[in-house]
Amino acid sequence: MNPKTHRLSVIRKIIRTEHISSQEELIARLEECGIVVTQSTLSRDLKFMHVAKVPHKEKGYVYVLPNSTPTDVAVSQNITDNILDVSFSGNLCVITTRPGYASAVSVPIDSRGISEVLGTIAGDNTILLVLRENYSRQELMYQLCLLFPSLSQL
Repeated sequence: MNPKTHRLSVIRKIIRTEHISSQEELIARLEECGIVVTQSTLSRDLKFMHVAKVPHKEKGYVYVLPNSTPTDVAVSQNITDNILDVSFSGNLCVITTRPGYASAVSVPIDSRGISEVLGTIAGDNTILLVLRENYSRQELMYQLCLLFPSLSQL
């Protein structure tokens, strides 16, 4: 295995098994595994791997891999508390969040694989969910409330 492939494999393993909140922390963990990497190389690796940061209830923000959101990140109260409104128009659902939280809210929605949702698009403070044909708004709201319990209070 070439050095880059090995490094990416170790990065994936660390991010999947630990709550890493900064590049410095990840560099330290890589060094413990015998991999020396510069911050700029790590930054390129994280971008190449499509690694995102999402809010975490204890560590602020943590790195996650695409389609592998840890359960405790998905239900973090920090994420839920930043949802301001859910509105519908036809088969479109618009979720409004505080500025900067739309992406963090959309990650658990995408990761959960809610059958009612055809797809999501997240901006800074707005998420557009496209509802599949023959699904009702009530079915989608039920699934969203399972994911974000405080939505039932909106």
